[in-house]
Amino acid sequence: MKTLSLTIILLINLACKEAPKEVYICNSGKTTKYHLKASCRGLSNCQYKIVKSTMEKVKQEKKTLCGWEK
Repeated sequence: MKTLSLTIILLINLACKEAPKEVYICNSGKTTKYHLKASCRGLSNCQYKIVKSTMEKVKQEKKTLCGWEK
């Protein structure tokens, strides 16, 4: 019974964690990746402005998470 209660608590904690609402992209117009932090190594070569975006928007644009942050 104690194991079941512990499992339920863990599942509730996992379900309550939200994905980040703001992410960062290089505003080059050709970017295919998004970044969780503005200081991500993957953005170090951005020659354009680094801008905030929403997770919803980058998912609609079919952008994927930067490989440095996986």
